[in-house]
Amino acid sequence: MSSVTESIDVQVPVRTAYNQWTQFESFPEFMGGVESVTQTGETMTHWKTKIAGVEREFDAAITEQHPDERVAWKAVDGKSHAGVVTFHRLSDSETKVTVQMDWEAESLVEKAGAAIGADDRQIKKDLARFKEFIESRGSATGAWRGDVTPPK
Repeated sequence: MSSVTESIDVQVPVRTAYNQWTQFESFPEFMGGVESVTQTGETMTHWKTKIAGVEREFDAAITEQHPDERVAWKAVDGKSHAGVVTFHRLSDSETKVTVQMDWEAESLVEKAGAAIGADDRQIKKDLARFKEFIESRGSATGAWRGDVTPPK
């Protein structure tokens, strides 16, 4: 199982950073390899990715969501993919965004990429692009402020 944890400080209030992260369909604008994310229900998303020539499609469920604090997800269609993003208020105008992801590399290309740290670098780049995206806008493209309690 591959695992990555990366953080970045963004110069926007925690509410702005959180609100933007709930706009899943905007992920291709700052996440490399994500071709599309479609919200198919209140807590369901459908992902299309193409990373290092490997195309994937999977459905993921939002398993936990608390406004201005965290969003957690897990693949629901047999893929081993899960993660959480947390938001930490540093000041009225600064937020630490931390992403932790776990997944099972399937193809030889994916396993090689994980072995040489390509996944860590990609998440770091994605967070840098998120920072540029949200700071250049100064506001979120939308928001979903619903609360999702994790299953027991």
